[in-house]
Amino acid sequence: MAIVGVGGAVATTAIAGIEMIKAGSNSFDGLPLAHRDIAGMIAYRDLEFGGWDLSEETLGTLALRHGVIGEKELADGASALNDMRAWKAAGSTGYCANIDGGNKLASGHRAAVRQIQDDLKRFAADRQLDRVVVVNLASTERVPDFAEAALQSLEGFERGLDTDDAAISPAMLYAYAAIDAGTPYANFTPSVAADVAPLAALAAERNVPIAGKDGKTGQTFMKTVIAPALRDRALHVDGWFSTNILGNSDGLALDDPKSLQSKLGTKGSVLNSILGYPVEDHIVMIHYYRPRGDDKEAWDNIDLTGFMGQKMQLKLNFLCKDSILAAPLAIEIARCLDLAQQRGEGGVQEQMGLFFKLPQTQGAGDPVHGVPEQQLILDTWLNGTRA
Repeated sequence: MAIVGVGGAVATTAIAGIEMIKAGSNSFDGLPLAHRDIAGMIAYRDLEFGGWDLSEETLGTLALRHGVIGEKELADGASALNDMRAWKAAGSTGYCANIDGGNKLASGHRAAVRQIQDDLKRFAADRQLDRVVVVNLASTERVPDFAEAALQSLEGFERGLDTDDAAISPAMLYAYAAIDAGTPYANFTPSVAADVAPLAALAAERNVPIAGKDGKTGQTFMKTVIAPALRDRALHVDGWFSTNILGNSDGLALDDPKSLQSKLGTKGSVLNSILGYPVEDHIVMIHYYRPRGDDKEAWDNIDLTGFMGQKMQLKLNFLCKDSILAAPLAIEIARCLDLAQQRGEGGVQEQMGLFFKLPQTQGAGDPVHGVPEQQLILDTWLNGTRA
């Protein structure tokens, strides 16, 4: 598993959890597919990790700084983090204003793609891996200008790589490098990557599995659980107010208004699709609040109309560790993409929509958002068939 943003809180939590499973000091709690017997799916203990990050420090040092795991975990099976450092990474403050570092790839799009692909080859050779999957866990980038020629066609994208076109973001470079190398790619971030038209087309042409985008972890997960139930009970949603506070690196990235807009776009798109009507007063807010660190708080107020026009309210307060929710999903996404590759299924993997806020689709159709429907689609595929 090659991770973009391997030094981040989600990535270091994922690595620590799997290393502790290997050491026998961690249970399988929180891993959605842990108790499923799925033919061909790689075992957790067989996962290996590497990846790119702008920080040069060891992953153990970075993990302690994030505050999700501590010295206890590093001494209790996760000590491998102390010996791990990230590969040089692609980064741009033009796309992610609040995140930077000195561990950077050589400048130039083509040079970056070559280095990313060399890293993948070296990783597979050094660890004697049968297969590799790339998962983007990096910080949220701003929305690109989709009108740019480089984002219109594969030919335009290739020309953009040759000319170092600013329309091509770091996230797109990783996605292109992976797909071009025949490596499955997942985008756990709200950033535009393999969902841009040229890269989706390339994945379909090369029969490379891709999935995304923006991991569905906390508030949006609860929203897509509750909304189908309200729909099925004919309780009309008059308004839904959602707010979040968090203080980790993801929150810092979202403190930039342009990056925040990317996130709000994926979080705010689900209700109308599930309910079948527009919720005019659907408000979503995210605030960076440094003292909270990874301890995110999500608060929802839902105004409802029921039988005989009676008004009701539902309030939900979800206090959670952001990375503890996200890390298991990133692991399961990698395992599912690897299974898709083994089955010879390339292009957009719609059955994995359960894991994402804005699931990527193969065509122009709208994605399924409700958790019950998404779970059925995934379960059907895991059992060896398509829904």
